[in-house]
Amino acid sequence: MTEPLFSTTAPVFKVDGEVKGELARDLLRLDVEETTDGLKTCVAHFLGVGPSSGQTEQEQYLDGQVVDFGKALEVSLGPTGNERVIFKGAISALEAAHEEGKPLTVIVFAEDKLMKLRMTRGTKAYEQVSDADIASSIASKHGLTPDTAADGPTYDRVVQLNQSDLAFLRGRAARIQAELWCDGDTLNFKTRGNRNATSVTLVQGNQLLTVNARADLAHQRTKVVVSGYDASQRAAIEQDADVGVVQAETSGGQNGAAVLQRAFGERVSNVVRDVPLVDGEATAWAKGELLSRARGFVTVVGTTRGTPDLEVGTNITLDRVGAPFDGDGYYATRVRHTYDQHDGHRTHFEAERATVSGGS
Repeated sequence: MTEPLFSTTAPVFKVDGEVKGELARDLLRLDVEETTDGLKTCVAHFLGVGPSSGQTEQEQYLDGQVVDFGKALEVSLGPTGNERVIFKGAISALEAAHEEGKPLTVIVFAEDKLMKLRMTRGTKAYEQVSDADIASSIASKHGLTPDTAADGPTYDRVVQLNQSDLAFLRGRAARIQAELWCDGDTLNFKTRGNRNATSVTLVQGNQLLTVNARADLAHQRTKVVVSGYDASQRAAIEQDADVGVVQAETSGGQNGAAVLQRAFGERVSNVVRDVPLVDGEATAWAKGELLSRARGFVTVVGTTRGTPDLEVGTNITLDRVGAPFDGDGYYATRVRHTYDQHDGHRTHFEAERATVSGGS
């Protein structure tokens, strides 16, 4: 697609489904952020004074007429014809900021529908369920449609002990390297390979304003071992995951485990914080732990001129960032869209990849 040399990127705001042009007019700063843990947030700063019927200005946005608690908020960004909705949620907080010599600023905070899970805490036992089953149950509890695609063991019993539904579900996802996010009224609980997202190419010196890429062996391991005890079989459990797990989801380049083996020899990690009760649990947890480490071998932190298509899960190709780091295969793990009157739209992101290119 040919990109226009100049285009307007001012955000468009909808409140309860209605476009509110005054919010775009009075916007001072916008921040929309999301990570692989789920719960997208929006913080918008607006000029809090405006014209009145008389000669003086009056306060605005604090009377509940335009923005108010619980109202639906939608924000889109991008040039005309290529707009993208970057946030859908509900207003959860309002703030009035006063500073001497400056006009009133009204700050609006909003969260997506995972807020329901964040605000619900409890204790519950689940029996004969997988992690995907638990996600489906919690989604239905909150009136959300579950969309799950995460392989994993079936547990005899799982206990949620005085945790919020969001914290509990995040913990279950982390064990098997699944990701959690909300898309409208749909709660998604999927492993990385099952997450469909956009693809973008970012070139240093063009779309990329800043970029730092690092390959780091500090948390890499050649093997992960998980041990436990199967009481029904009266037998010890020991399962492991090695470099083959990483190679199964990469193509080309050298992964961190291979580089670690070459540079420093074998390094094995033993998981002790979780105790599996059957082989299937141990296998899934070992794989999840190794993938978590391996995927973070190469990390990138960057800022673009404004890329509305960039979201968590986006497949990124980097160009002109250095031979070991050029190429595709990067996965966006954190994205923050910002807009202000000085810089306009900027997209700040973090991404990771399991390999370096070439022979580095």
